[in-house]
Amino acid sequence: MSKVFVIDSQKRPLYPIHPAFARQLLRNKKAAVFRRFPFTLILKESHTEAPVEPLRVKVDPGSKVTGVALVLDATGEVVWAAEIQHRGFAIKDAMLTRRQLRRSRRNRKTRYRQPRFDNRKRPDGWLPPSLMSRVHNIDTWVKRLSKFAPTAAISQELVRFDTQLMQNPDIQGNEYKQGTLAGYETREYLLEKWDRQCAYCGVKDVPLQIEHIHPRAKGGSNRISNLTLSCAKCNIKKGTKDIKDFLKKDPEKSNKILTQANKPLADTAAVNATRFKLLETLKATDLPVETGSGGLTKFNRTAQNLEKQHWIDAACVGKSTPALNIKGIKPLLIKASGHGTRKMSGTDKYGFPTRHRTNKQVHFGFQTGDIIKAAVTNGKKIGTYVGRVQCRATGSFDISTKIGRVAGISHKYCSTIHKKDGYSYGV
Repeated sequence: MSKVFVIDSQKRPLYPIHPAFARQLLRNKKAAVFRRFPFTLILKESHTEAPVEPLRVKVDPGSKVTGVALVLDATGEVVWAAEIQHRGFAIKDAMLTRRQLRRSRRNRKTRYRQPRFDNRKRPDGWLPPSLMSRVHNIDTWVKRLSKFAPTAAISQELVRFDTQLMQNPDIQGNEYKQGTLAGYETREYLLEKWDRQCAYCGVKDVPLQIEHIHPRAKGGSNRISNLTLSCAKCNIKKGTKDIKDFLKKDPEKSNKILTQANKPLADTAAVNATRFKLLETLKATDLPVETGSGGLTKFNRTAQNLEKQHWIDAACVGKSTPALNIKGIKPLLIKASGHGTRKMSGTDKYGFPTRHRTNKQVHFGFQTGDIIKAAVTNGKKIGTYVGRVQCRATGSFDISTKIGRVAGISHKYCSTIHKKDGYSYGV
């Protein structure tokens, strides 16, 4: 079961406690709620000095979702876990829209100006904002966990699979190419690219074979763009037929497979581009950082017969992984939602201003993005609503709940649960 974070009266992190003990402390008024997400208690009385067992923060970076786990190395207990959903692709789309609008305005209002490059040099190690947002999200949560739990080390999945080199660091030449590594990374790449299912019939959870879209017997190559995954039944049935002949009754599926075959793995590229920047950022925390490969993560997970989930992969990162105890763990779902926009006017699709935005952020003590609880006692919308709030200067708020958006709730019924911090939460 996920434990509850505790800090003493001086805001120093203590070892997380069982939820039942946390309820007892609250019932006896020996502690108060310090923070809702992640749920943290603060002790009201001074705490006697006692040895605190250090925890390890383990991170499995991903393009869309990153897994995070707190593990006690001595026993293998997973104390707390979370999955962070990034907004990198949303940032890319927003910046693309902004660029298009800016170019349109300049074209309408100014003469043509030749591009200048003498003052456009980017600093060394620069990454686009869509990629840096992933690094910043992970850095934010590693630092946040260090404030609420006694962390002593960090483990990060850094590189892809290289089991042959791990077994024999001195291997080289043809022996390296034809060893146990041969075909392994190709298979893992294809498993990710084709969603771990047969490209032809869509069956999952069966042994999959590497299959040539354009058969070798008819001049097909071993290029990655000519490879896909197939179950044994479809592979035998296709034989040496070309894909257009094999799927002549379903040309839509044929075109979809050919399009997917030439599509690069944008998610893998994003992880590869940020991995060393993330390592540099984590080392700046002054905690010892252990790195491990994706192959080692998969080995640790399969050796313990664990499910493939982002937070479980995080707990399995690195050589330091002990026998894990994940019983009862329910990860906190964290979604990066940003801090809003700085635009002072809203625009239409052509870039023309259509509405004004006030620079006042706080209305009646609330700010858009706060997680609130509204207990409505009269009117058509009687009930209790919990969710993120959208504030208006009129005092009539909208609340985004699990069941949908509720509009027109007066600020008089609202109370703050969690102040806006750029993330939304779920379980």
